[in-house]
Amino acid sequence: GLAVRKPGRPDYAVALSNGTGFGDGTLAVVAGPCSVESESQICEIAAAVKEAGAMALRGGAFKPRTSPYSFGGLGERGLDYLSRAREKTGLPVVTEILDARDIDLVARCADVLQIGSRNMQNFTLLFAAGGHPSGKPVLLKQGFGATVEEFLQAAEYVLLGRLSAGREDPGLVLCVRGIRTFEPSLRFTLDVGGLAVLRDRTHLPVIADPSHAAGDRRYVAPLARAAVAAGAQGIMVEVHRDPARAWSDGDQCLDFGGFKDMMAGLRRGG
Repeated sequence: GLAVRKPGRPDYAVALSNGTGFGDGTLAVVAGPCSVESESQICEIAAAVKEAGAMALRGGAFKPRTSPYSFGGLGERGLDYLSRAREKTGLPVVTEILDARDIDLVARCADVLQIGSRNMQNFTLLFAAGGHPSGKPVLLKQGFGATVEEFLQAAEYVLLGRLSAGREDPGLVLCVRGIRTFEPSLRFTLDVGGLAVLRDRTHLPVIADPSHAAGDRRYVAPLARAAVAAGAQGIMVEVHRDPARAWSDGDQCLDFGGFKDMMAGLRRGG
């Protein structure tokens, strides 16, 4: 397969517009709120996470929610706010696509097209994102009921999409975000063993999302350190200026001080 490590095949890096990237030997940290709520909110958070060492901004304009009554994102207006945050800070934007019909719209704003865990096996979306004329790289999150092998098979669809568009470079980042197990004390179980297996089996960059695994901000930093120790080449973390008032996932969002502390711990290696 295209995603599988083979003798002589080099590890790939995915470069971003500000000179940073995934898999380039530095720890890639993507940070920002679960949902974009306003221009002032996303711009303030972008400035704070950049100052603390983030290399890219995350934020959802389109949000897949388990409950149809939960906030589902601002849509196109949210993309506009993300674009303004990038103009002000220079941080590349990572944001999610839910539907192949939205790729044109999202690709105009996003530097990286995120495909969330609930869409990991939406193969039409995977192929379309990989083959989009913009050539924007894709960040694919592991489904919370998916094995390592199923995750790698999903990655093949993105890579085949890119090949179909004439792109040799893989332009794909894999993100481990926790799987569902019998253990209920955290939202999901961050599979650090599976992360190590992924690093061994693929030449693609592999990062981790400790926020969605934890579901509780108290455990985000320890899980981030564990992921890096297991070989993660980056971390994707949720940060909000006022987590108690976040429109979605406030319990797992770090505030600015918590994010600075997490970054300091990662730099110390413990």
